[in-house]
Amino acid sequence: MKKLLKYPFLFSVGGVGYNVIELLWRGYSHISMTIAGGISFLIIYIINKVGKKLPLIFKSILGGAAITVVEFISGVIVNMKMNLHVWNYSDQKFNFLGQICLLYSVLWVLLCIPINLILGKLSKT
Repeated sequence: MKKLLKYPFLFSVGGVGYNVIELLWRGYSHISMTIAGGISFLIIYIINKVGKKLPLIFKSILGGAAITVVEFISGVIVNMKMNLHVWNYSDQKFNFLGQICLLYSVLWVLLCIPINLILGKLSKT
């Protein structure tokens, strides 16, 4: 039963964490970011579980890339298909369709360093 609850718990932590980051960074968030954050956190957890022996920086780059992909897919659905206009990075350098940009991808990699350190301990269980 404990293992059965691990993934919903991790999804919830990631979803809430993503919203907290957005609230602190830009002052608002959206329910779609809860889903994106939960999915991203689960992916980072799996990277840690599968890649136990990988260097921290490599796991952080993979995690940052995963978050960027999840953000892009979320942006295409939420912003471009549903026209909810939750975010727009068109004014940022090196953006792609206004949904992702290099600056935030780098910031996600940096944030993944402490996340990976914490999840590295959890993935041993």
